[in-house]
Amino acid sequence: MIDIDPSSRPDPIAYLDHVAATDVGRGYKRQVLDLLELRPGQTVLDLGCGPGTDLAAMADAVAPHGRVVGVDRDPAMVAEARTRLAGRPLVEVRPGDVHALPLADGSVDRARTDRVLQHVDDPAAVLAEFRRVARPGARIVMAEPDWEGMLIDSPDPDVGPALARFIARRVVRHGTVGRRLARLCAEAGLVVRSVGTVAPVFRDLATADRVLGLRRNVARAIGAGCLEPGTEEWFDDLASRPFLASALLFLVAAEVGP
Repeated sequence: MIDIDPSSRPDPIAYLDHVAATDVGRGYKRQVLDLLELRPGQTVLDLGCGPGTDLAAMADAVAPHGRVVGVDRDPAMVAEARTRLAGRPLVEVRPGDVHALPLADGSVDRARTDRVLQHVDDPAAVLAEFRRVARPGARIVMAEPDWEGMLIDSPDPDVGPALARFIARRVVRHGTVGRRLARLCAEAGLVVRSVGTVAPVFRDLATADRVLGLRRNVARAIGAGCLEPGTEEWFDDLASRPFLASALLFLVAAEVGP
């Protein structure tokens, strides 16, 4: 991975809030919730819960006697999630590393990851931790991208694929984890119940730029020598014509055997 100038990154809480508020975000998050098959009384784990975006919906699904635990290693995310969920007695937000969860063995019925495994040190170790804390029959649902699946319509057919490869291989730690999820689950001893994809289409450049980070990643790729100097003009040209882009997100549900 290349070193990223922190000043080039969007505010992480604002970014997550923006994605969750888009039609794309609302749509795939509903699918994740459906795949979890939550029931009253269950204990649900959100691995990398961020600012708590999805905790309330899960708490509603397991009420009145269930429990939702959000875990995140970023103190700012934990603080924000605790503030937002302060009126939710079924929700607990804990600081912690998803590679070493602060939960007892066999204590969880359901778990989810939402674009988290792409950033962790070791996705396989995270799945092993889920197995440790999972009860027999527990289910995990993962929504993870495959950045090489990003497509951008352009008169220059080479820049878009080069940019996608750069993000997948040099910016995001595990930029192709989406396609690997089913195999990683099988290798962890989980039973894969379903594999699906979501491929949202963006027809507004500003929205695509905010969600996919197009302009800032073009600048990074130029700086890393992966795109030619002057490719900034390619991005500017996108704004001068009808725009279309797509991205690829895998949704995988897997379970612990009885």
